[in-house]
Amino acid sequence: MNNNQTLRGFATISYWADDVEAAKKWYSALLGIAPYFERSGPDGRLAYAEFRLGDYQHELGLIDRRFAPAAATSGPGGAIMYWHVDDIEGTLQKLKDMGAKEYEPLIPRGDSGFITASVVDPFGNVLGIMYNPHYLEILQSFK
Repeated sequence: MNNNQTLRGFATISYWADDVEAAKKWYSALLGIAPYFERSGPDGRLAYAEFRLGDYQHELGLIDRRFAPAAATSGPGGAIMYWHVDDIEGTLQKLKDMGAKEYEPLIPRGDSGFITASVVDPFGNVLGIMYNPHYLEILQSFK
């Protein structure tokens, strides 16, 4: 049997910002860490900042909107990538206190313990959060 999987895991999510320096400061305050990698654009301004975070050191990249694909929308939309959080109510409140706007309120997803919510960050990106019992089960299986 072939064990090769087409999609192996989350590698990097890219969020766009007109002001990457401001986005870097906002996400540094949210996450409690500084980016581990930064790169300037041809004009010398910060064009990219990347954080590694979470249990698997997933990557969150903040990219100057000037480098977005031509067909990218300038407002929220499309797919929502959810980050697991242990305290979804507290995290949602923290995000709103930091200026994020609620995109989708807390929604229990059936009786299995999954709860989702999402916000639009001050830079126009949708940031999904989820309390996910399955994530915790998988995490425990690696210990």
